[in-house]
Amino acid sequence: MNPLSELALAGGLAWGSGIRLYATLLIVGLLGHFGYLHLPPALVVLQHPWVLGAAAVMTVGEFLADKVPAFDSVWDAVHTFIRIPAGAILAWGAMGDATPAAQMAAAIVGGVVAGGTHLAKAGTRAAINTSPEPFTNWTASAGEDGLVLGGLWLAIAHPAALPARRG
Repeated sequence: MNPLSELALAGGLAWGSGIRLYATLLIVGLLGHFGYLHLPPALVVLQHPWVLGAAAVMTVGEFLADKVPAFDSVWDAVHTFIRIPAGAILAWGAMGDATPAAQMAAAIVGGVVAGGTHLAKAGTRAAINTSPEPFTNWTASAGEDGLVLGGLWLAIAHPAALPARRG
């Protein structure tokens, strides 16, 4: 993997983890498993059938939990302590051939990115939960699903399109 692709993957994984951690793990693991994405050595474990199975089960759980008003906020509160460290670890792992200092920097920034996307998602959902009908929740949830799919596709297929490249 070239440095730009590693950086884009690190950012994409951290960003996606803050919104849909388990779907992010499942998508990237499946892409690696079927040979569509060459994962750095530290992330090859995502391709393992046990990891894919666990990620699939948790993706279904998160998908269902996210559709239930108020329960989604409880889910998000618990996942504050899961998504942010996972985003940091995934960003570190994506920087496969980088120096230890670059990997640590990626982990620090990855945690911040995952935290930012998670807090934006959780805050938005808390506001949406004030609405008495479930349709806003379902619409927001479907939008988040699409956003993660599109964001990961962009990070993997078009790493030069990310803002980090333009600076």
